[in-house]
Amino acid sequence: MTKTKMFAKKVKHILIGKARNPMDHSVFHNLSLIAFFAWVGLGADGLSSSCYGPEEAFLALQGHHYLGVFVALASAITVFLISASYSQIIELFPTGGGGYLVASKLLSPNAGLVSGCALLIDYVLTIAISIASGADAIFSFLPVEWQSCKLGFAIFGVLLLTLMNLRGVKETVVPLVPIFILFVVTHIFVIGYALVQHAGNFPQVFSATAADIHSTRAELGLFGMFFLILRAYSMGAGTFTGIEAVSNGLPILREPKVKTGKRTMLYMSLSLAFTVTGLMLAYLLYHVDHQPGKTLNAILFQELTKNWGQLGIVFVFVTLVSEALLLFIAAQAGFLDGPRVLSNMALDRWFPTKFATLSDRLVTQNGVLLMGISALVTVLLTRGSVRFLVVLYSINVFITFCLSQLGMVRHWWDERTKQKDWVWRLAVNGAGLVLTSFILVSVVILKFHEGGWITLLITSSLVALAVTIKRHYLHTAKLLRRLNDLVQTAGFSIQGSEPEGRAFDEAAKTAVLLVNGYNGLGLHTLFNVIRWFGKDFKNFVFVEIGVIDAGNFKGVDEMGHLKMQASKDVQKYVTFMRHQGMFAEGLSYVGIDVISEIEKIAPQIIKRFPNAVFFGGQLVFPDESTWTKWLHNHTVFVMQRKFYQQGIPFVILPIRV
Repeated sequence: MTKTKMFAKKVKHILIGKARNPMDHSVFHNLSLIAFFAWVGLGADGLSSSCYGPEEAFLALQGHHYLGVFVALASAITVFLISASYSQIIELFPTGGGGYLVASKLLSPNAGLVSGCALLIDYVLTIAISIASGADAIFSFLPVEWQSCKLGFAIFGVLLLTLMNLRGVKETVVPLVPIFILFVVTHIFVIGYALVQHAGNFPQVFSATAADIHSTRAELGLFGMFFLILRAYSMGAGTFTGIEAVSNGLPILREPKVKTGKRTMLYMSLSLAFTVTGLMLAYLLYHVDHQPGKTLNAILFQELTKNWGQLGIVFVFVTLVSEALLLFIAAQAGFLDGPRVLSNMALDRWFPTKFATLSDRLVTQNGVLLMGISALVTVLLTRGSVRFLVVLYSINVFITFCLSQLGMVRHWWDERTKQKDWVWRLAVNGAGLVLTSFILVSVVILKFHEGGWITLLITSSLVALAVTIKRHYLHTAKLLRRLNDLVQTAGFSIQGSEPEGRAFDEAAKTAVLLVNGYNGLGLHTLFNVIRWFGKDFKNFVFVEIGVIDAGNFKGVDEMGHLKMQASKDVQKYVTFMRHQGMFAEGLSYVGIDVISEIEKIAPQIIKRFPNAVFFGGQLVFPDESTWTKWLHNHTVFVMQRKFYQQGIPFVILPIRV
């Protein structure tokens, strides 16, 4: 290894960490999260929306602030109802019940596609709005002259979180626990202090609310007042979107996952409902109103502590910092769940399969980078404007909410003859469907001309791209059917007892074939070796690397199945060649990267079989293009270059389709 490579490796280990061993049984336990850590890593998305959701709702009342009592109560009810409906999704999908999987399995793959694309865009916006809002919280305390530095601060936040997530899940969450606790403690204190200090003013609040109702009705009419409350509710409730993150993040929760997931959901719903309702009531009690360059929360904290002297300044600073840091934690939902949705869609061929692969830190590295880059571009284009990001935000997640609830309603109706309590379960998800549909329609109508159309346009474009990719993969599958017909033909030739084959011929050359499953591509590669070099090779060794990706990295049992399948695949090749009277041996391994695994085992193979030549097959499409290169694996070309550098012969055989 050159000095440059060694230096690059050391830098990588410092920044991202050393590689993990995927075969270590304890790794699944070490990477998983208990309910409390899950509340921090996943539930923070919902809780952090209290930093900007109540403000958006309160300002949308256009001065009729006492109507905020109804908005606050409606928001709390919404949180509890959606949480209850998603708890049922957790029970039904214990290995991960995100909106993509729910819609795909309970409605249709196309419904799942829409839900998944909506979620991906929403997770990008989650990262962007969380970090931008965190920057707002910090700069609310700083002098106005510093506002020009806010965008740079937000960009740095995106880059820092991207780097942290390349290290892995638990390393990202655990250091943030003290920050999360600080936020919870300070905000519970603020809400409790505000309510206790104004406990004697509650009768005046009730009378002022009644007076505001009468004045608003006289000014706008009954329908106008209802529309005003509805608009404020949709602007606020539309931002409380972190509930989806818990059900989608079940794969990283500690066993028993269902129990841990439901407990996490309970923690999040209670904390979110209390914080949202409490902050909106505190706005009323302290008569908080908009001031340029400051968030409503910052104004509230300053009003609450204005007689505290130096202690008040410290408290406001600490509380705003806790908000900013919690918002940074909330961006974790985008980094944790966005790549997971992307990997699931990649496994279903809606997106390139490279997005399902894992890095040596056992995270979907390509997905993390894509989410980070997309969020960075979003922050730059919007210049970190929370007001504009809120317009773009929340439409997509309610598309997912609606499709998930619709799927659950359909499921309980289909199961009505088997499930005793189906009526109650149907009622819970039915109420969730009505509520989320109502919010979705309201948000789309209210936000469409303000910029919501941009979100819908981007989501539609992503859906169109996914459909194009899926059609290409389906077309490729049709082309490969001709190759796969060989599998059935070869199967007839290996019927009967297990042959012994001939003994290893040390004088003859050994063909080492790299295969990926027992399929037409592998058999075509084998037959081409026999056809073109048959007289030279008397020994055949088949090597398969079982690739650990997001689809099978779910526990010790799944890893065992992967190893067993790889072993079965190579054994079929061995049996076939022994029937032809040849020496054959199969070698199977498991790893996260084919190239690195082959590099490790190649010297061992060369030592055992000195006259070995490596072979790999490469599909050749009728119309080769950058598009096909992007969508398909060209691993053999990379391996050939690496083997040539080591002086190992490597032959690529073209397989036309």
